[in-house]
Amino acid sequence: MALPGLFLVLSACIFGLNHVEATQDMSNLCSNGLEVIYPELDIDKCLTIPQNMRKKISHVWGAPKVYFPAADEKSLYVLVMVDPDAPSSTSGTYWRHWVVTDIKGSALKKGREVKGTTLTGYYPPTPPRGTGFHRYQFILYQQPAGRVMSLPGPENPPRGKWNLNAFIETNVLGPPDAAVQFRTQNYED
Repeated sequence: MALPGLFLVLSACIFGLNHVEATQDMSNLCSNGLEVIYPELDIDKCLTIPQNMRKKISHVWGAPKVYFPAADEKSLYVLVMVDPDAPSSTSGTYWRHWVVTDIKGSALKKGREVKGTTLTGYYPPTPPRGTGFHRYQFILYQQPAGRVMSLPGPENPPRGKWNLNAFIETNVLGPPDAAVQFRTQNYED
């Protein structure tokens, strides 16, 4: 009985699952069937990127395909990719890597290239040298019907020190439908 509890505590420490702001229910992190597909790597659970794939994920591959078989075909979705460890895991802010809205549920069910309204273009996971492992989280939200999504703040807000919760509140997003994350570090470390 104590062993499963210890495993959960260790997993939370290793993956930092409790970092996400308290206003977000991330209990479905690394569950609910979200899959991020790079050319040689399918990410459908929390994992650490193997050393031989780190340069590819940072400098060779472009934006992944995203597959979510439980998507409602008639709904639209919002996909957010963030690094909660930049500038540090205790800052409470995120590095915004990718934000796409108006993604058709029917496309998510088929695992296609992400198409919609791009609020922030894809920026690959590139943790700086010497900063250790960073988590990269892909979070999928169902978009409220008829709602036009926007980034709060200035017209071109910086990617660093991004307030994910302000984005969620501004756009009246509910809890995430699904999420997945991976950890990687600079390929030269």
